[in-house]
Amino acid sequence: MGWLDGNVALVTGGGSGMGRALVERFVAEGARVGVLEIDPDKAKQLAADFGDAVGVTVGSVTSFEDNARAVADTVAAFGQLDTFVGNAGLWDFGSSLESLPGEALGQAFEQLFGVNVLGYLLGAKASIDALRRTRGSMIFTASNAAFYPGGGGPLYTASKHAVTGLVRQLAYELAPDIRVNAVAPGGMPTDLRGPSALGLQDTSFGSMPVDQLMIAMSPLEQPISASAYTATYVLLASSENSPTTTGSVHNCDGGLGVRGRKADQALMGQLLGG
Repeated sequence: MGWLDGNVALVTGGGSGMGRALVERFVAEGARVGVLEIDPDKAKQLAADFGDAVGVTVGSVTSFEDNARAVADTVAAFGQLDTFVGNAGLWDFGSSLESLPGEALGQAFEQLFGVNVLGYLLGAKASIDALRRTRGSMIFTASNAAFYPGGGGPLYTASKHAVTGLVRQLAYELAPDIRVNAVAPGGMPTDLRGPSALGLQDTSFGSMPVDQLMIAMSPLEQPISASAYTATYVLLASSENSPTTTGSVHNCDGGLGVRGRKADQALMGQLLGG
């Protein structure tokens, strides 16, 4: 018996990284899962790996029609929709405002916000009716950048702060029928890409030394995989285990906002002469 037995979820960007880890965990917890995935090859791999437990719609989160089609495909395949997970995203690879080319800034903003914010809005809009029928929930992937600076540049950080506002507003609007929450993971080696306006469409976040960065930056001093973050999504998707939880953003980033790591303590001791 899993926490999500009988649950039907729809995950955007489920072909790799955080999305793929969520598909695997939700299936393991007894759910059936629809996926909206833009990459046809990743979509084929999902179908091959999960068989009848997963239904894949190829399309873009920036299209309302594709989001609506994914909802319809999921309901047609599995009979209902209990959980919508807005997860697809772009990163700006920490590009500072000064380093961003002025002539590309507008287009880069549109591309990144089009996926990270508008994509969530379109998916939420498309799924409202189906979720209301099951008194289900929405879960969005936020980030440590939804709480603190330094998790990206101004484009990414602003987009994830916007997700926090989106969660609160939708939780307010859709209560009592639909719970709305978010999960804020930290760094992990995934295939997260950047906006083409900045020439980052072929650059993968996983190509960076992410594990070493997490060991150096996190108080837990350990690398973190995408699968390590999935339990919080499972908790929020479970109406039995989080029936009163809405309007919340759950920070599980490895403690990036916590001060007092050993290295900091040693530095403080040196500064204070201790």
